[in-house]
Amino acid sequence: MQYAKLGGTGLEVSRICLGMMSYGNTTWQGWVLGEEDARKHIHAALDLGINFFDTADAYSRGKSEEITGKILREAGVRRDELVLASKVFFPTREGEGPNRQGLSRKRILDACDASLTRLGLDYIDLYQIHRWDSRTPIEETIEALDSLVRAGKVRYLGASSMAAWQFAKALYTARERRWHTFVSMQNHYNLVYREEEREMIPLCVAEGLGVIPWSPLARGLLARGNQETTTRKTTDEFGKRLYGAESDQNVVAAVEALAQEKDVPPARIALAWILGAPGVTAPIIGATKLEHLQDAVAALDLVLTPEERTRLEEPYQPHPVLGHTQPKA
Repeated sequence: MQYAKLGGTGLEVSRICLGMMSYGNTTWQGWVLGEEDARKHIHAALDLGINFFDTADAYSRGKSEEITGKILREAGVRRDELVLASKVFFPTREGEGPNRQGLSRKRILDACDASLTRLGLDYIDLYQIHRWDSRTPIEETIEALDSLVRAGKVRYLGASSMAAWQFAKALYTARERRWHTFVSMQNHYNLVYREEEREMIPLCVAEGLGVIPWSPLARGLLARGNQETTTRKTTDEFGKRLYGAESDQNVVAAVEALAQEKDVPPARIALAWILGAPGVTAPIIGATKLEHLQDAVAALDLVLTPEERTRLEEPYQPHPVLGHTQPKA
């Protein structure tokens, strides 16, 4: 396993992060795996040297956090050897309610305490705002996050999927008020969606922030192409809205062609590309099979030449902004 500092911090994370959205409750999403499968995957990840795990309070309406915390505690790994990330913004329960989501001070403080209870832990290493909240002043949001760090409930702060101007405003606000600021961006980035290269990734590189992309395999599109049918492919309505343009298929074809030449799985090619992209610290891998983890770690040893990277990038066509919003949890 390779390790890297998360942005400009002293925190060392594995260059592969295991995303925990894949584990929880099948009634939330049909492709989600239950606790027993999660246990196998988490133990395999630990054996491979992965120390970085990312979940969110909204995943399986809190069940993902419960499973993640339970299995990691059972594994007997020292807490200081784990880097556990979670997120806040989306609701964790059904039904309407004025304070059930968003980034108000009330929501953040309540959500953090609830996440810690579900995880069975004293603190969260990386606490991230899952989206931008246009209905709450950014000053209120960051002050609340700062208070969590000062209380010892959170070690570092991160953000996910927003416009670069919004993130820049958040960074400026935190620094102006001398509050703890964000150290990472979890954004939507892969070979078939590269709009983040225009503004967000250059901002992160300039500011020394870690980039931990979600969906580095485009919800599996870059791993399976269009031939293999899976439960997730047929039931993931959000994924269907993200991918499907003709240019996406051209990128997939380029990945498959290079994979065939190198005699490796396509997923390994796509992950090797993103691991070599500027600013990327650790892509977040969603694994539903043990071989997904093995492929991800093997990608660390695959270095693409500049010519090979160009071949993969040439078919790309500009996309509208995708991934800044999400269906209700």
